[in-house]
Amino acid sequence: MFYWLLKRLVIGPLVHLLYRPRVTGREHVPVEGPAIIAANHLSFCDSIFVPLLAPQQVHYVAKAEYFTGTGIKGRLMAAFFTGTGAVPVDRSGGRASAAVIDTGLRTLREGKLFGIYPEGTRSPDGRLHRGRTGVARLALTSGVPVIPVGLVGTDRVQPNGSLRWRLGPRPEVRFGPALDFSRYAGLESDRFVLRAVTDEIIAAILALSDQEYVDMYATKAKALASRAAKEKSADLPKAA
Repeated sequence: MFYWLLKRLVIGPLVHLLYRPRVTGREHVPVEGPAIIAANHLSFCDSIFVPLLAPQQVHYVAKAEYFTGTGIKGRLMAAFFTGTGAVPVDRSGGRASAAVIDTGLRTLREGKLFGIYPEGTRSPDGRLHRGRTGVARLALTSGVPVIPVGLVGTDRVQPNGSLRWRLGPRPEVRFGPALDFSRYAGLESDRFVLRAVTDEIIAAILALSDQEYVDMYATKAKALASRAAKEKSADLPKAA
């Protein structure tokens, strides 16, 4: 109930008034029943715009610490994430990816929409990066359709690393036709099949987002950018 109050009476009307987001292809998203919502990832606010423009609630994972805070601030944060349908998951340690998959499967088995970013993290440069195979494992194990989503302009609303939202940009959420991978049933352990499915999902997202594609994981791109920035800083002349 809290989610629908936020969507229809508080956050939803405010976001529509300030940003007038465009949405296309909403008819491709089921109004009930499970599906995987797979999108490119440009900004933290992606997880706000997609649920606001989808016909049913989309559940994303959130760090477990968001649900265990103390004091008034901690309780308000926990209430917000719980009310908006976020699912707590422990993403620390070596089982981080497995924990996300387990949480996604549980959410899908409950007949809900589960949102995931196949790149695994936000794009550091606005390009679409090589997908992680977790989305394919989730799709083949659950047997539910995958709805590709192209997000456009959300990085102009809230640039990567910024907490502030900018007025002016008009973002767009583009839902694509469902992808059916039932032909690969029972092959969720085949790494070649997982890669093929992941690449097909990424290709569908690319067609919707109009981004430039780079065959490199976003985490590697971030590491290379960070290294280049450090080297540049080291080469700058130091003040006397």
